[in-house]
Amino acid sequence: MDREIKRLAPEPVWIKFAEILRVPRPSFHEDAIREYLLNEARTHGIECEADEAGNVILRKPATKGMEARKGIILQAHMDMVPQKNNDKSFDFTHDPIDAYIDGDWVTADGTTLGADNGIGMAAILAVMEADDIPHGPIEALITTTEESGMHGARGLKEKMLDGDILINLDSESEGELFVGCAGGLDASITFSYHEEAIPSGHIAYRVEIKGLKGGHSGMDIVLERGNANQLLIRFLKQAEGEFGMRLASIDGGGLRNAIPREASAVVVIPQAADKAFQETVRQYETLLKDEYKGVDDGITFTAIETGMPATLIDKTTQQKMIRAIHGCPNGVMRMSPSMEGLVQTSSNLARVVSEKGEIHVHCLLRSSVNSEKADLGDRIASVFELAGATTLLEGSYDGWNPNMDSPILHAMTSSYETLFGKAPAVMAIHAGLECGIISTNYPHLDMISFGPTIVHPHSPDEKVNIPSVGRFWKFLLDTLRNAPFKA
Repeated sequence: MDREIKRLAPEPVWIKFAEILRVPRPSFHEDAIREYLLNEARTHGIECEADEAGNVILRKPATKGMEARKGIILQAHMDMVPQKNNDKSFDFTHDPIDAYIDGDWVTADGTTLGADNGIGMAAILAVMEADDIPHGPIEALITTTEESGMHGARGLKEKMLDGDILINLDSESEGELFVGCAGGLDASITFSYHEEAIPSGHIAYRVEIKGLKGGHSGMDIVLERGNANQLLIRFLKQAEGEFGMRLASIDGGGLRNAIPREASAVVVIPQAADKAFQETVRQYETLLKDEYKGVDDGITFTAIETGMPATLIDKTTQQKMIRAIHGCPNGVMRMSPSMEGLVQTSSNLARVVSEKGEIHVHCLLRSSVNSEKADLGDRIASVFELAGATTLLEGSYDGWNPNMDSPILHAMTSSYETLFGKAPAVMAIHAGLECGIISTNYPHLDMISFGPTIVHPHSPDEKVNIPSVGRFWKFLLDTLRNAPFKA
């Protein structure tokens, strides 16, 4: 594998990205990357600070002759999604990302790459550290914990930023300018259970589904990939009815904004039903392979005999939980009636886990229409409350509404046409960019988002297109040179 990422062009961006790959930075473990950013700024004489929310803010005055341009804020986030293949031994809080070049792409060995949003950070540092790039007054805002609740953007206080234009570098399709995004809402559900003894004459199995592609719960939800939690629960409901299956534990999915790729459960069944149960497992795997052919071709479903668990989840809670999750809205709820191909409202059944007398279920809801987002939250709460669970709807944030008269949109459209001989696509995105949240305290900001091409973010298949990074960098520099003038 070719791991010489620093030699790629444009070198200023790839050199910084290679450095970032060596700094652990999963959500809620951002101290090291924050210190790296501050140290880089101090080394290069750049004004810097970390605010109370843990965000890093950098400031640099205009270059000579550019003082009359509007102030630009370059914005990215410092954390990454920690996802790995099941057979990969890796600690995201300590281990550097093992990235390599694969043709026109950079990817990682069995883990997420962190190009989301490491490339945005790398570009910001390359701009801030350069002494030969013309630009007006410039600031950088690099936020914390974007991937797990956007806490940095939420905690950004008024009067921390002076700029007029915010350019978010967290989009993932080169050649597209994003002017709007979906809002979000977290649904946290809790079942309480008591433990029951295991009846005699039973055998224990670890049932597992894996090999799904997963992906970003906003960008990839439209691809209709399998959700490991949903598919496992579907089987458990069948096995409960056919074999009197009892559930000891369940553990599926992970992060709220990643489509679950793997899920498992420890179950017990009567020994007399053993052969029939194993045949049903084989049939279910065949069924899934047929249903997801061409979408999730690597899917596997297995049942491996395991040691007998100490206790079981009580039968009543098991039945209510399985039925509620089976009926939980998941996937695309509605497509946009005004923008072709754009998901308007969705839900991701992200996490199901049993521990210490409780079963926790987490869903991330997205919508560009606030009323639909609220209604979807109420629907999910209704399903689980009928089953006796408690539901907490929290962390709601509004979407970012497009402004088609935006001065920076017009300037960047003209710049792109001049550079590349064609108009960029102007889009909205079904993902939670931080622009909408930041605008709460900074309503005057003219905002836009763009970036290089990154595919399969939030999964171990994540990769960034090398030629697109070159175009992204060229476009960013031209945007800085041609920023609108102050009024």
